[in-house]
Order: sequence, then structure tokens, then C-alpha cells
Amino acid sequence: MATSCGSRRWAIPEGYIPSGSVDPADRALISHEAACLLNTSDQDAKIAITIYFEDREPAGPYHVVLGARRTFHLRFNDLCDPERIPRDTSYASMIESTVPIVVQHTRLDSRNPNIALLSTIAFAIAGDKQ
Repeated sequence: MATSCGSRRWAIPEGYIPSGSVDPADRALISHEAACLLNTSDQDAKIAITIYFEDREPAGPYHVVLGARRTFHLRFNDLCDPERIPRDTSYASMIESTVPIVVQHTRLDSRNPNIALLSTIAFAIAGDKQ
């Protein structure tokens, strides 16, 4: 029996998907934002992601299912329903799950051949462990 860890609500206040990439033909080198998701529980996690902007109404929710005892590196670039997240635009995200999960935020900025990688744990909303 797996032990669940994490929180049911996570916030990533900093988001930005660069439109340029050093090699747009190589998926590994395309600039992207990702939420690295971990579900250690025995239940699938039904996840809803809402994207917030500086100058317009939010987009979403985007829906993802993360299997029990699984991990998934979700590229925000791949989200398209209900709309694509615009490139070169600042945004923030709220990730809500039906079971506790762990979320890590990562960005690959490959606009320049000196590639930059940023990674940090998202902010877990207190009191949402169960």
C-alpha cells in the first residue's frame, strides 16, 4: 500500500514559455515550462490546472489524470484544451488535485545556445493535505 504525500493544491506564481528555441526540431531542446507531478497514493489523481494572466481573465481549467503511484512531466506547451498558453507572456498557475500530489516547476529556456534550466518546488497550499 502506497503512502500519499504532498498537497491537493499547488501554486506556481511564475510562468513564462519563450517562443524561441535553439533547435525547434529537437523536442528535447524546445523551450518549455513543465510541472513535474508525483502521485504516491493508491488512487488516480484527477488534476485541474488554471492559468492566470496579468491583463486578462484566466484560462482553463486544463484536465490531466495522473495514475496511482506514477510520475508525469507535464509540459505547459502541450496544453491546448480549452486554449494554448500564449508564448512570451507572463502567467501563473494553480494546480488542484483530488488526492495529495507533489509538484515541481521547471523551465528550459533554450533561446540562446547557452541553455538555461530553472527548477523549484511549487508552493503547497496549507491545510490541503487530505
